[in-house]
Amino acid sequence: MVLSNSYARLPEHFFARLEPVPVARPRLIQLNQGLAAQLGLELSGLDADGAAALFAGNRLPPGAEPIAMAYAGHQFGHFVPQLGDGRAILLGEVRDLDGVRRDLQLKGSGRTPFSRNGDGRAPMGPVLREYLVSEAMHALGVAATRALAAVASGESVHRVQRLPGAILTRVAASHVRVGTFQYFAARGDVDATRRLADYVIERHYPDCRAARSPYLALLRAATARQSRLIASWMHVGFVHGVMNTDNMSIAGETIDFGPCAFMDAYDPATVFSSIDTFGRYAYASQPLIAQWNLARFAETLLPLLDPVPARAAELAEEAVAGFAAGFAEHWLAGMRTKLGLFSAESGDLALVRQLFDAMQRNRADFTLTFRRLCDAAVNEQADADLHVLFANPSEYADWAATWRSRLAREPRAPEVRTERMRRANPAFIPRNHRVEQVIQAAVEREDFGPFVELLLVLSRPYEDQAGFEAYAEAPQADERVLRTFCGT
Repeated sequence: MVLSNSYARLPEHFFARLEPVPVARPRLIQLNQGLAAQLGLELSGLDADGAAALFAGNRLPPGAEPIAMAYAGHQFGHFVPQLGDGRAILLGEVRDLDGVRRDLQLKGSGRTPFSRNGDGRAPMGPVLREYLVSEAMHALGVAATRALAAVASGESVHRVQRLPGAILTRVAASHVRVGTFQYFAARGDVDATRRLADYVIERHYPDCRAARSPYLALLRAATARQSRLIASWMHVGFVHGVMNTDNMSIAGETIDFGPCAFMDAYDPATVFSSIDTFGRYAYASQPLIAQWNLARFAETLLPLLDPVPARAAELAEEAVAGFAAGFAEHWLAGMRTKLGLFSAESGDLALVRQLFDAMQRNRADFTLTFRRLCDAAVNEQADADLHVLFANPSEYADWAATWRSRLAREPRAPEVRTERMRRANPAFIPRNHRVEQVIQAAVEREDFGPFVELLLVLSRPYEDQAGFEAYAEAPQADERVLRTFCGT
């Protein structure tokens, strides 16, 4: 493969030039052959050792210009003026088969000038978690960075204990974040902010170039894209865990799968991240936090929006306010699809809320409830499979009566309805206990078979997969995972 690096054409203070730190004994864990083909990468001539060396950073591909990007960010509401790629190196870009430019980045590739006393490495567990969850998100239809390869480094990293190290090759539309803009805005560097905005417009939002105010158009477009993204998270019960501004991609992709997880029993206050002490990034708070992050993005653009500060602030506020309406529209549209509704009625929002209220009171499993509704939409006898999910089955029965009255007003055939529902309600998600089990097998026994099998199941989340039914089941009480860790 031959790379280029458009970001490296920006001014030198946007990044630091350096090469990955070689590792002792790289060993290939997994190579995403399907993604490699989509990226147009010719890897057939590589044996396992060659692939391991390439994706560990021991050997650079032709055209690579490795850099660590500078950025800042609000972390749990507190602004840190300098963060940056502390354990990641952007190798460069390729154009995929659709002509879209994609970043290739190594994560866990050694110290950089932004490491802040860190070792620049990644434990194997978080690498495998990001590989699994990012690929699962892609299969679910959620915009996300993707995993191209995972390599065992053959070296240990030290966190609370000694752990095996690994390196992830991540593929992204780009790695520009809200925090990237904040880095320059915090320094009063308006020219750099403008250069960065121009780069983002050219790469991600080319339609904004023709607008009367390209930077306002950028803000509006990024806000619209985030509203769709966060709605898609909510539809599958995803909890990001650390929605800091340095973890929000300007491209509108899910990025930085640290302590992320999927809900089992529905609870809007669900928090998994071990460092989210006060629940700032709880499941139900994600839309509010996304809008807050966009407001921070808007602040960086104020000097570009209008020379009159009051007018610039007014334009920014109006653009960011559009998130709430956009999110509500995408969220409700998705919920209608999940419930088998093709048309829109004024009572649909109340119908959705009544279901969620009943699910919360009864600790009903999020994913199983919606998947089983696919059958219940065409056969009332399937209600028995939903009754077992509710502590008080009569609450489901009461809601289902209202739901069926609503379905009766839909003109589509029941078979069409349930097929559409099956494409919106996954059977398989990365259940937290399953993810932890495959990580444990890999870390403690160097057994990657469970990881590969789970990855295969998650690649077809909307299909019933004979022989793998257990992967769809909710955890038993002693299997529940209540805390996740980012591994930095």
